[in-house]
Amino acid sequence: MTRARRAVAGLALAMLAAGCGSSAARPAGTPPAGPVPLSLATALTSAGTAWATVPMGAPSGPNQFWQLFMLTGPGGRWSLRTPPGVATNGALVLAAQRGPTLVAGIRPSLDLGFSPVTETLDGGGTWSSLPPEPGFADVPDALAAAAGGQLIALGADQAVQAAVSQQAAWTTLITGKALAATAAGRRCALAGLTAVAHTPAGSPLLAGTCVRAGTAGVFTRRGGTWQLAGPALPAALSGRPVQVIRLSRVGGRDVALLQAGTGASAVLLAAWTGDGRNWALSPAFELSGSRAVSASFGADGAVAVVLSGGRGVTADGPGAAWRLLPPLPAGQAVVLALPADGPADLLAAAGSTMAVWQLAGRPARWVRIQTIKVPIQYGSSSGS
Repeated sequence: MTRARRAVAGLALAMLAAGCGSSAARPAGTPPAGPVPLSLATALTSAGTAWATVPMGAPSGPNQFWQLFMLTGPGGRWSLRTPPGVATNGALVLAAQRGPTLVAGIRPSLDLGFSPVTETLDGGGTWSSLPPEPGFADVPDALAAAAGGQLIALGADQAVQAAVSQQAAWTTLITGKALAATAAGRRCALAGLTAVAHTPAGSPLLAGTCVRAGTAGVFTRRGGTWQLAGPALPAALSGRPVQVIRLSRVGGRDVALLQAGTGASAVLLAAWTGDGRNWALSPAFELSGSRAVSASFGADGAVAVVLSGGRGVTADGPGAAWRLLPPLPAGQAVVLALPADGPADLLAAAGSTMAVWQLAGRPARWVRIQTIKVPIQYGSSSGS
């Protein structure tokens, strides 16, 4: 069956963001910030198990398929764990729970107008279907899972959907437009949602783009009311628009990646919280005209970001400074991963070949440690 082509990354979010923000709510002289086009290629580590998702095959179109890889324990090897039986042209969205348990959603693509959701309890050995979601947004954190089994999702229509158990139907928790109309939404002049997560206690945590300068758009619900949950930014960034471009719960805490400012003056910050209220901030990393391409998280709260221009940076945990990595190996798609108890790995895809690189030596350099040949089913998603 022919499937309609996937929309250009970020286009739907940009259009919806324009609809969710009110020009009357914008502070005078503050232009709305366009969404940061962050790739859905990412990696995360939970309780010793690392997961990574990367597009492979063709650079785009019906012969591009997103693949899932898993690594367990120090000294282990990456292995292919892509869920079978469903086309992954539209990208995989990951929600780790603990160790080998993972929930994965598939974005709509081609003629697939909804998002299948599937779960593994054994590291990708077997998968079981969960109720499908109407259609995930084109952002890395469009799906999150809490320890108690609750799921939360951000849709392409900016509706936040929730499922109280993993076998329950999805129900609408709130929409981006409704959140923008709350007192908290008006305080930040919310222009659109970009991520969903849970606090360590299991409460919903939403993130988005604030037009009001110096305000980080992280929201939680307390006592039936949505409230801004921080983090507070340094005074030096008070005049810059802020976007939350990643938000994920890892290692018993939530980690956010923020961009403050635009263009040549933009900076990256990481923020960590253990209770959804009090945050530890990294120093600001000056992007100097580059941009974040993709971002990944380690089990202890470490953050790794691939930058345009073939560079990467990492921050080791709450409050840590950024560390610039040696120039990254090239690939059609490149993802940094942060396995537990080991150095950073880099997964570089090219066609049907996945190369795994690791930092070694002094001075540190990238050394290829593994090559994986992936059986790409070229033509399986093209129609007559």
